[in-house]
Amino acid sequence: MTMTSYTDAVMGRPATRPATDFGKNLARARQAAGLTQVQFARLVGLSQQMIDYYERRAKNPTAEFVQKAAQVLGVSVDELLGVKPMARRKPGPQSKLQRKIERVRDLPENKQKLVLDFLDTVLQSELQAAR
Repeated sequence: MTMTSYTDAVMGRPATRPATDFGKNLARARQAAGLTQVQFARLVGLSQQMIDYYERRAKNPTAEFVQKAAQVLGVSVDELLGVKPMARRKPGPQSKLQRKIERVRDLPENKQKLVLDFLDTVLQSELQAAR
């Protein structure tokens, strides 16, 4: 027979209702920072009960809380919200221009300046022609 403590019964989330993704991310980040709910609550200026609420039940945390929590925990807002970065396309082969730019980088500084001045002249004339 398992015993449930009074605080689990009062504070805990019902077993049939899982924590929100935000709550899981927040709890994981807090634990990774080595903070208890009480310690974290003090740092963000809230009660331990509010931290428990955010970790277990909150579906729409305030932007102010998310920003403050991210700052205190040393993580990004995106990490707390579970925003996944957009998948980057696999780069293909370098273009002819890109290969030439790489070669220009290997030139001595005075020759790089000459190439850049030439490019500036060509780009400026194109800009004027477009007007």
